Amino acid sequence: MTSSVTPLNAREALFGDIDAKTAASLLAVAGDIALVMDSAGVIRDVTLVGAETQFDLASQWVGCSWIDTVTPDSRAKIDSLIKEATSSGVSKRRQVNNLLVDGADAPVSYTALRIGRDGSLVAVGRDMRHVSALQQRLVEAQQAMERDYWRLRHVETRYRLLFQIASDAILVIDATTLKVLDANTAAGQVFGDTSDRLIGRTFPFGTDAQGAQALQELTSTARSAGRAGDVLITMSAGGRSYHASASCFRQESATLLLLRLAAADVSPTASASADSPLRVIDLLERSPDGFVVTDLEGHVLTANRAFLDIAGLASEEQMRGTLLATYIGRPGADFPVFTSMLKKNGVVRLMATTARGTSGHQSEVEVSAVWAPEGEVPCIGFTIRDIGRRLAASPQGARDLTRAVEELTTLVGRVALRDLVRDTVDLVERHFIEAALELTNDNRTSAAEVLGVSRQSLYVKLRRHRLVSPSGGEKTPVS
Repeated sequence: MTSSVTPLNAREALFGDIDAKTAASLLAVAGDIALVMDSAGVIRDVTLVGAETQFDLASQWVGCSWIDTVTPDSRAKIDSLIKEATSSGVSKRRQVNNLLVDGADAPVSYTALRIGRDGSLVAVGRDMRHVSALQQRLVEAQQAMERDYWRLRHVETRYRLLFQIASDAILVIDATTLKVLDANTAAGQVFGDTSDRLIGRTFPFGTDAQGAQALQELTSTARSAGRAGDVLITMSAGGRSYHASASCFRQESATLLLLRLAAADVSPTASASADSPLRVIDLLERSPDGFVVTDLEGHVLTANRAFLDIAGLASEEQMRGTLLATYIGRPGADFPVFTSMLKKNGVVRLMATTARGTSGHQSEVEVSAVWAPEGEVPCIGFTIRDIGRRLAASPQGARDLTRAVEELTTLVGRVALRDLVRDTVDLVERHFIEAALELTNDNRTSAAEVLGVSRQSLYVKLRRHRLVSPSGGEKTPVS
């Protein structure tokens, strides 16, 4: 006998009498949390599926309105979920932010359903925190890629600039086919053609037979050994001689050769003359002392490697545009002193101050400065010399005196000048008395002679500076 029950009637027979709580338990399997609510949206029961640790506060939601369990920006979405479920039986899926125990919020994707004839609702939610974490990681990866992209762009710009302004002829050659991939302007001048027309030609060319043979051996040695020494070749056009050298490097999956041609009839002195601007810039970059150029307001325009080491930065781009006072002197105090001295004297010589690195490290430095207020870009040049080793090698007493004077200097503006001068005089006087006693093995008569004061005056000063107890040692003679 076949059953006369239709599939729709069969579903009604099976699920028609299921209450909202049982339905919530069934629906929770499809998510992480299920909320049973009345028609007004008040939570009557909470069912969790493997989400106890994520929603420790969920059990306390019973009796609360669903809208009160989410952040303020998600309340409109809760209203939409309830209205859609009440009118059509099921709502669209929406992501809201549930409030957690520690005050943070967790993204949850909810779908609301109407269960039963009394208008009860069940909201099934999926924890979206792992998705948000993946999205955050994706955003961070994209930002890192963007930073790497711009870093590569800057590196490429520098490479192109250095490549084109180099005075020596430079060719980039494919090590397998020996075809020229790139050439600078100087290479075009050497080979009597434009640099663009050199690209694509098979090397060697532009030299006599003997020179071509030498260049072939040079490139072969560079491919096998990684680098090949200088060989002397003569160009066909003009008959000038050049020293050729080559080095091998990898780029992506290709092996390339970097060929350099330096004029043989130019002496080292002439090619790197002291009055060459490029030579001066190169020397400043290699200087062991820090060198930095700022505008008249103190914003860094450029700095050499030594100053980057003092500041604890890896690249010049990190420093460019920042204030010099961030790294040198007291913020807001020393730079105005520099500018006022420059306006008055034109230069600043060996001004002692402190340098600060980004990691918190401090060092004692001497600063000299000169400025160029006139010109297209008015600027100030600073030379910074680390004198920490010099101070470390000085006597302990001198370092203590220097440190004490610096401590008194910090009181400027808070203590009257008269008191500062008095304290400084006392400090210096005590220092020299201690030095004289140490020099004479604590013989006070000899110390008085060394200092050029009477023995009685020395005793008065010893007591005033508390270098001898009132009752200890030899009594001051009565005059």
